[in-house]
Amino acid sequence: MISSIQLAGTATFANAPENLFDLSTFNFVYGANATGKTTISRVIADESSYPSCKVAWQSGTKLQPLVYNRDFVETNFNQCAELKGVFTLGEKNIDTTNRLATTKGELDTITRKIEILNLGLHGEDGTGGKKDELTALEAELKTKCWAQKQKHDAKLQGAFEGFRNNAEKFKGKVLIEWASNSASVETLSALEKKAETVFGPSPTSEKSIPDLETDAILAHEKAPILKKRVIGKDDVDVAAMIRKLGNSDWVREGRGFYDANQMVCPFCQQDTTDAFAKSLNDYFDETFEADSKAIDDLVTAYKTASARLQQQIASIIAEPCRFIDVEKLKGEKELLDSTIMVNIQRLTSKKKEPSQAIELESIVNIVKKTKEMIDAANVQVSKHNTMVANLAQERRNLTAQVWKYLLETELKTDLESYRVRRDALNKAIAAMTEQISLATSEKKNKAAEIRELEKQTTSIQPTIDGINALLASFGFQSFSIAKSDNRTCYRLLRSDGSDAKDTLSEGEKNFVTFLYFYYLLKGSDSETGMTTDRVVVIDDPVSSLDSDILFIVSSLIKDLFDEVRAKRTHVKQVFILTHNIYFHREVTFNRRRTCGAMNEETFWVVRKSGPISKIEKHNSNPVSTSYELLWAEVRNPDRSNLAIQNTLRRILENYFKILGGVDSDEICEMFEGKEKLVCKALFSWVNEGSHYALDDIYMAIDDNVVETYLQVFKKIFEKSGHSAHYVMMMARS
Repeated sequence: MISSIQLAGTATFANAPENLFDLSTFNFVYGANATGKTTISRVIADESSYPSCKVAWQSGTKLQPLVYNRDFVETNFNQCAELKGVFTLGEKNIDTTNRLATTKGELDTITRKIEILNLGLHGEDGTGGKKDELTALEAELKTKCWAQKQKHDAKLQGAFEGFRNNAEKFKGKVLIEWASNSASVETLSALEKKAETVFGPSPTSEKSIPDLETDAILAHEKAPILKKRVIGKDDVDVAAMIRKLGNSDWVREGRGFYDANQMVCPFCQQDTTDAFAKSLNDYFDETFEADSKAIDDLVTAYKTASARLQQQIASIIAEPCRFIDVEKLKGEKELLDSTIMVNIQRLTSKKKEPSQAIELESIVNIVKKTKEMIDAANVQVSKHNTMVANLAQERRNLTAQVWKYLLETELKTDLESYRVRRDALNKAIAAMTEQISLATSEKKNKAAEIRELEKQTTSIQPTIDGINALLASFGFQSFSIAKSDNRTCYRLLRSDGSDAKDTLSEGEKNFVTFLYFYYLLKGSDSETGMTTDRVVVIDDPVSSLDSDILFIVSSLIKDLFDEVRAKRTHVKQVFILTHNIYFHREVTFNRRRTCGAMNEETFWVVRKSGPISKIEKHNSNPVSTSYELLWAEVRNPDRSNLAIQNTLRRILENYFKILGGVDSDEICEMFEGKEKLVCKALFSWVNEGSHYALDDIYMAIDDNVVETYLQVFKKIFEKSGHSAHYVMMMARS
């Protein structure tokens, strides 16, 4: 059966869930139109289409839902040319029928076994059972572990790093350590003292300072070309003069002007001979040009190497290592920068006057001091990083010892108890899970066996006979149902054999569809499934029906209730949803009910507050009409003589004229003498134009005092053949 229904986020139900809970065998839901009753029936019919809603099944066993609502009418009557046949079990093959009953009993036994196992495993509605015990055990251990964290967190929190903000993670760490920790067991005082140092502020590793690239620049300082006097060839005519004047560099510079001045001396503006020009060219030969290029290359290489060295030192100063004297390093760099500047000036002079021998200022001492500073810093970096690495290991060792202390000193008894109980629960859960699996497989085989037996003893003819008998007995003579040509469906036919489906009135259509559903409860629309346990939902079955048919439908539903109580049907649970007060009163009537709801029933009211539907549970039938209130006045021994006459008139008007369409004059003719006069008086409607009693709804019964002539009133029901209604209404408490 369904134990609870949660409705949320669909139709007129808000995201905050509305619940029908503690449901019983018979469940009555009253509500006006458009309050959400059909939504409830649709959720039961197909809960998978409503993911925001939830239907909880007792012991986890889902039964087949059979739902009568406007969707059922639309699907089975309006959309289909023919009604699908309702197969019911025949009685001809007694042996097969007996085998089917036996097998169904075995299937029910297996189903009950699965339910009991699921109950032991999961409890009612998934709250309880062995799995819940295991969950509670885990929660209990989590609480005990977390208590240890809180107890020692102030002094040993370094060992709990990464697990201090989550109790579940902390418990998980305890279990991991319990399975693998092999550290030594230390005293708490020793652990706390060691933790003061090891779990202090965390140092980080330092990067080593890269070596300086100085080989190239130091080599340039010793380049031979620096001290070489680069001059022209000695054995040419002009060589003696150039040596005498010592103006080789001056002549070299002037060659450019001489060539541009077309062999006219740029200084004295005298023409020169070809021999003079040749002497100049011979003086500055290939050796001179090669040495000049060597000077140029040295200048470029020195500038590049010095710039790289300066950049390296600048980077060290920009992001200094904690172990180097940055101010001292800055002083060395300033000295280096000035020395390099002087050397570049000298190199520029050498380039301009190659004949001059120069010597560069050496940076060897500067480089040496700088490297010594870097090397010393790197030694400190190495020591620091070794210390950091060792500290990490120390922390790991201490962390393991702290966890070992908790395992062996604080939690040992709890963990041993947890192990025993956990292993027992896991063993029980595994055994029950295996039994459920085997029973489920056995249940599947039994269900297949039942389907085969059902095929051997099913027919749609009993349903035809039953529906036609009901139609005839209730006065529906103009149409009946018959087998269609394919022998597995029904057709609606007129007495002349013509199709009646499209010419039925709304009331006839609803009535025949309800009868079809009623017989479907006793069978199946296929050759199998008629012995399947099911939950039945009936949503407003009396729409467009007159009062006579309303009584018929009510009677059929109450017959269904009796079959459910007597366990003569495979229906295990019934939901009745309606907006019709009179129908609700009829189907909920139970002379065994004294005051509140019985154990077999629940009562609900669906209301709409603005656009939102709300569900209310009531401990007794919450719906009574003013018609019921009138009868309550009649039953009251302290009734008033002043009000009782009008009370009786209103009852007779509602029951015989409004609901039954009975002629009051014909009833009065059944009496004689004084009783006839009283009868006529009772049928006189003195308050013409008053609203009908059935239009009113009260949530509690009034205790107005009433008194009247009850004898004639009672005889009116007896003489008109409605004494059963009188007895029913007067028997109510």
